[in-house]
Amino acid sequence: MRLALTALIFLTGLFDLFMAGSFLFNPQTTASSPVFGLAPIGIAGLSTIRGDMTSFFGVAAVCMMWGAWRRNADLLLVPAMLFGTTLAGRAINLAAIGAYPGCAMPMAVEAFHVALLIAAWRLLPHHKIADITG
Repeated sequence: MRLALTALIFLTGLFDLFMAGSFLFNPQTTASSPVFGLAPIGIAGLSTIRGDMTSFFGVAAVCMMWGAWRRNADLLLVPAMLFGTTLAGRAINLAAIGAYPGCAMPMAVEAFHVALLIAAWRLLPHHKIADITG
């Protein structure tokens, strides 16, 4: 079970790493896809999309892959919080403004990430931080 969970986290991290690369190297096309629906306003907007979305997916991917590789469950909390916060924001938007075509897909992907990462956090070992106070 742990091996399958670790492999699934690693593969999901690879997907997120691909998304980070897409935002880094082709931000306008990736951002304007129906899943994201973003349109930059000028160079500053393009820079923001390139920087923010690359860091979101890149940090999540690195933490997931590193945590899976090292079997360190604590590293999985970072992407779980990132995707959980995004999911909560989408849920608030859904309640405040309503649904839009295709809104279920990104929410399902984010919910999958959160469920996978929390399940792995519960199953994989936690590494204790050395007490430096003596």
